[in-house]
Amino acid sequence: MQIPPEALQPETLRALIEEFVSRDGTDYGEQEMSLEEKVSQVSRQLSSGQAVILFSESTGLCNIVPKELL
Repeated sequence: MQIPPEALQPETLRALIEEFVSRDGTDYGEQEMSLEEKVSQVSRQLSSGQAVILFSESTGLCNIVPKELL
C-alpha cells in the first residue's frame, strides 16, 4: 500500500526517513553526506514524487522506493 508523505505527522515522516537513510547497505556513492543532507535529499524526492512510501500490511514494514520501480 502506498502512503502519501503528507498523510504522516512531520515527526513520523522524519523518523521514517532517518531510519531509511541509516540502514546498512544504503549507498550514497563516493561522496560523504551528513544525516541531515541524506534526510533532505529523500524528503525532496518524496515531495517531488520521485520516491514513494510503501507499507506492507502483511509484514507491518515501511520502505521508501524510487517511483520508477513500481
